[in-house]
Amino acid sequence: MVTAKLRMLHYVLDHVYGAFMHRTKMSPQFFSRGWGGKQLELLERMINQLFPEAAGKNWPPTLVRPIWKTVWESKNACLREGVFRTPCDEQLLSALPPESHNARVAFLVPKSVPPQKMACVVHLAGTGDHSFERRLRLGGPLLKKNIATMVLESPFYGQRRPMMQHGAKLLCVSDLLLLGKATIEESRSLLHWLDTEEGFGKMGVCGLSMGGVHAAMVGSLHPTPVATLPFLSPHSAVVAFCEGILQHATAWEALRKDLAVQKAAMTLEEVRERMRNVLSLTDVTRFPIPKNPNAVIFVSATDDGYIPKHSVLELQKAWPGSEVRWVTGGHVSSFLLHNGEFRRAIVDGLDRLDWKESPL
Repeated sequence: MVTAKLRMLHYVLDHVYGAFMHRTKMSPQFFSRGWGGKQLELLERMINQLFPEAAGKNWPPTLVRPIWKTVWESKNACLREGVFRTPCDEQLLSALPPESHNARVAFLVPKSVPPQKMACVVHLAGTGDHSFERRLRLGGPLLKKNIATMVLESPFYGQRRPMMQHGAKLLCVSDLLLLGKATIEESRSLLHWLDTEEGFGKMGVCGLSMGGVHAAMVGSLHPTPVATLPFLSPHSAVVAFCEGILQHATAWEALRKDLAVQKAAMTLEEVRERMRNVLSLTDVTRFPIPKNPNAVIFVSATDDGYIPKHSVLELQKAWPGSEVRWVTGGHVSSFLLHNGEFRRAIVDGLDRLDWKESPL
């Protein structure tokens, strides 16, 4: 009885937090400026190129060369921040806001250990994660296990946020697809850099919520086995914006009016169906099965008001051999309370990989 009440409390907490963040007039809604017009059509074409028949054609990616500065250094570890030009091609670059053209990363590395005897995990941003701090706190305790942390600042977030955008509330639906496509390209280039330039013995990619969706995509597309660790993540953005709490943060009326300008008048239900069709491009079950699905570990919450259980199980079913671990809580409480479980999944996922053979 107590357990059931506690679980209900976690679920209610998600809805209270969602109501406070998304149903008040403290901030604008997602997609208040509509669909994105021609940019949306461009991105729909580009994202379709990621799928299995074309995935192998985009490797190796553009090699990035970050310019580094040291933030701090101790006897055991070093934190650097780097800047590099996004490796996106000219077509994608022209669609990105100028503020997002330069990518930023934080790189936390153990000292006195050769890279071939270390692992490194790229941490991707969840919705509203505008800084490096939370992900560095997640990765910091892993230094003692010789696991380095690479944190990528997402396009449209932090110092890469467009001037007209308020917080995490993307202005157009096309921005969501653009954020995802650019994050995938940048993450793939960073993994390539960690492998070929730094020589890490193992690699992984993780993320929470939206970052977990992107991590799953990156892990899926990588040509060699990497640990793939989506935390509190759906199989598709359709779930977040059309089923979960974020549906209440979406500017459905603005989207309806934008479609009415382009086409005939539509009902709100028809607008929602259009959104489902567009966001189906983010369905990770359409992506290739990762090279080592045993190194895929999902950590999901039992009472998540943002991500229903069926969404997590769909992805596990699509990737036989992957593992789902459940933590007791909602989206918000698990985000705050279960970092230990996220770290354990990172360690276990990397343990399921073979060490890369050192070149002679």
